[in-house]
Amino acid sequence: MQQTFFPRDRVARSLTLSTMAFALSSGVFYTVSALYFTRVIGLGPTTVGLGLGIAGGVGVLAAYAAGRLSDRVGAHRVQAWATGLNGAAMLAYTLAPDAVVFTLVACVAVGMRSASSSSKQAMLARWYTGPERVEVRARMRVVTNVFIGLGTVAAAAALLVDTPAAYQTAMLAVGALLLLATVPLARLGRRVPELAARMTEHSADEQTTDAPRGPSPLRDRTYVASVACNAVIAMHFGLQTVGVPLWVATTEAPTAMVAVLLVLNTVVVAALQVRASRGTHDVRRAGITVRRASWLLALACVLYALAGYGNLVGACVLLVVAALAHSVGEILGEAGGWGMAFELADPRRAGAYQGLSQTGYALASMVAPALVTATAIEHGTVGWLGLAALFVAAGAGAAVVARSRRPGADVGPPAATASRASGSAR
Repeated sequence: MQQTFFPRDRVARSLTLSTMAFALSSGVFYTVSALYFTRVIGLGPTTVGLGLGIAGGVGVLAAYAAGRLSDRVGAHRVQAWATGLNGAAMLAYTLAPDAVVFTLVACVAVGMRSASSSSKQAMLARWYTGPERVEVRARMRVVTNVFIGLGTVAAAAALLVDTPAAYQTAMLAVGALLLLATVPLARLGRRVPELAARMTEHSADEQTTDAPRGPSPLRDRTYVASVACNAVIAMHFGLQTVGVPLWVATTEAPTAMVAVLLVLNTVVVAALQVRASRGTHDVRRAGITVRRASWLLALACVLYALAGYGNLVGACVLLVVAALAHSVGEILGEAGGWGMAFELADPRRAGAYQGLSQTGYALASMVAPALVTATAIEHGTVGWLGLAALFVAAGAGAAVVARSRRPGADVGPPAATASRASGSAR
């Protein structure tokens, strides 16, 4: 537990501290943003949806662009700037007078959030190797879930007060927390002098020698296929945040079950994510892990559908079992997806490759709400079964992709493997 929340490694420690503040802000934002946009700014739900949809498109582009930029100037610099600009955009929400300004601010906020995700992945890909980087990523996932939960609890105060001033204060807190998240990132380059060189290592080699340039990830068919399959699996996030709450409202279960299921998910992720990630640095095992995740997500879809036929007790029991399957599927899908994203990438273009992997997640985030509502919510059991089949197909595809290329094959020189035993890196 100490290694998760207070790691000894200086890079992991800085990333973890930043993640804590980032996740706290996210928990507050997710809780109050919809009410702030509609009640304080005065926007209609359709306008909010349209503005965030446009911003989602910007986020998709920013995810890939930030990865490429990370190769050129250093992922640690991109992340610090992206996090800071995200915080500034959140503060700007409090000054948005109309739909146009709201949409522009949302584009900056969502774009910088995507850029931050891509640069963090690039940092992990360049600084760590093998099982260590998957483990560090898993620990950050635990930190993220726990602190989003804490942020959600803190934001309940604004909901209880339920005034424009309370919601505006909460949004100011979101921006302030994001600015605070830049502090450990800004100091990281000075604390770990060799970090900057590692972040642009292969890019510098290409500028000073005749070393071959790494391929574009867009031309790497194996990697593109991996991103596509894992993006489909990643749509389970939209299923959880949009589909399940809407579906619970149609069953005999009380709406309070939505909160129960979210808490259950947080507990399962915190308890099992690190353990589930062990061994997924082996790309074939990562593919198998994603396939197992798809089976569990498919099972969860079937159980969610059955909950629609149960009485009060039956619906609640089925929803809890479905949420357990969903949560375990989530942690396996994340673990396998990280392994494939890291191990199938060309180390000479670590940023661009991780940017593409995060582009897949951004696309999933943008598409999932509409897909889930158009299938499971609109068509009930048939829609749930369709989603189950989609997950199974994506999982099978990921396993095939993972078998098609052994780790490190045809991807250029191996990643730098500087010792982590060095005291200066700790």
